[in-house]
Amino acid sequence: MESPRALPSALATALVFFASGAVLVLEIVALRLVGPYVGVTLQVSSSVIGLALAAIAYGTWVGGRLADKYDPRVLLAPALLLGAITTGLTLPLVRWGGELLRGGAAPAVLMLAALAVFLPAFLLSTITPMTVKLQLGDLRRTGEVVGRLSSFGTLGAITATLGTGFIFVAAMPSSWIVLTLAGLLAVAGFALGWWLRRSVSEVGKPRTRAVLVTIGLVGAGLGASAPTPCDVETAYHCARVEADPQRSGGRTLYLNSARHSYVDLTDPTHLEFAYVQWLGALIDIQKSPAAPIDALHLGGGGFTVPNYVAATRPGSNQLVVELDGALVDLDRRDLGLRTGPQLRTRVGDARVGLGEQPDRAYDVVVGDAFGHLVVPWHLATREMADDVSRVLRDNGLYAQNVIDYPPHRFIRAELATVAAAFPHIAVILPQGALSGDIGVNFVIVASRTALPLDQMRNHLDLVDEPVELMSGTALNDLIGDARVLTDDYAPVDQLLAG
Repeated sequence: MESPRALPSALATALVFFASGAVLVLEIVALRLVGPYVGVTLQVSSSVIGLALAAIAYGTWVGGRLADKYDPRVLLAPALLLGAITTGLTLPLVRWGGELLRGGAAPAVLMLAALAVFLPAFLLSTITPMTVKLQLGDLRRTGEVVGRLSSFGTLGAITATLGTGFIFVAAMPSSWIVLTLAGLLAVAGFALGWWLRRSVSEVGKPRTRAVLVTIGLVGAGLGASAPTPCDVETAYHCARVEADPQRSGGRTLYLNSARHSYVDLTDPTHLEFAYVQWLGALIDIQKSPAAPIDALHLGGGGFTVPNYVAATRPGSNQLVVELDGALVDLDRRDLGLRTGPQLRTRVGDARVGLGEQPDRAYDVVVGDAFGHLVVPWHLATREMADDVSRVLRDNGLYAQNVIDYPPHRFIRAELATVAAAFPHIAVILPQGALSGDIGVNFVIVASRTALPLDQMRNHLDLVDEPVELMSGTALNDLIGDARVLTDDYAPVDQLLAG
């Protein structure tokens, strides 16, 4: 059989650059597509990355075998067109499939990740070995050709990674990124087919071209019309606000499918969630009743606790460090947030924002930052707790919200970690939580001075649900031999997985 004519170097390089970049765009956007249904955890990220790499490996292998068996010039354009179609179909597959696979179970995570990325990444990964085959017109230059195309494929992936993370995600919703990529792949496929003046015999027929175009348009239409769980898609969250039919001013903020915050637009002193009532009780015992306090909030969410402080302690000076600026805008639009000199926001990472605060500046530090249902690992370490201690006044209080699941390995490790930085700690938890089989909120309470345990118990007795306040010997027994988490060792996701 006659050896296929080599592609021009510039075209081959551009083709590999574009195909490799498209795969990485899909991989990054896939993390955002699956997040509303299964969360954004280390397991979810690992599943998406692992399946994308599997698709690349199998696609490259299959592409190489096809290039040896058939003329690659008849395969390249169809690979791009099929990649465009499967990219467009990603949205309806994930969004309808996500409704059926909600939750964090490993099989659901893997299946949803596969729907989000595997097939288009597999098809697009066949392009590089087929392009290499067409460039090998002179076997004496094999190393140069393979090295050049490999390097430009990697550069395409790097460019797509940076462009998606820094530009595309901030400029447009994920659905539009996917549909735009599908459109670009389709245009590239038709343009390449026209330039090569030949393609797979079926694709060359008007009827087959019409079928492919129809499938592509249907896929794009299904993607555009697929149900979205978001009111607003920020750089970090799929967010929506729902009205409470039982309470006229009640609003619930959902972030990535999790019921994150509850705000009463007419009564900022109404605290719906149990753990927020605990935080309110801790704030109530600071200084004298209604006296202003200086408070630092690490994580804003719906700004329920900052609004409670502002309402119950007028004149308080508060700073909220919230990673997601678009979430703050949503709070202002839909949840009645009003900021000003006495309630300031800083958009940025909580650890970085904490490090910028002066020593002994706050009466209260509230830690309530989450990535889905997980405390970000760098906010759960001994170094983090030491920095919190630094910014607290001598009689200041640190209250940290934590979610954990049986067998409660993470809360034990986090209690050990906070105890390494503070001489006085306690933990608030639902009654019977340690013998239950579901995940619950815990609030760790810490100070450099003795905690007013009796006063805390009196205020906690007023909350809606039975609660335990654990300290002393019982707390030490709970901690047991749990290892202190550090910046060098903080396997938070693994501890939560039990």
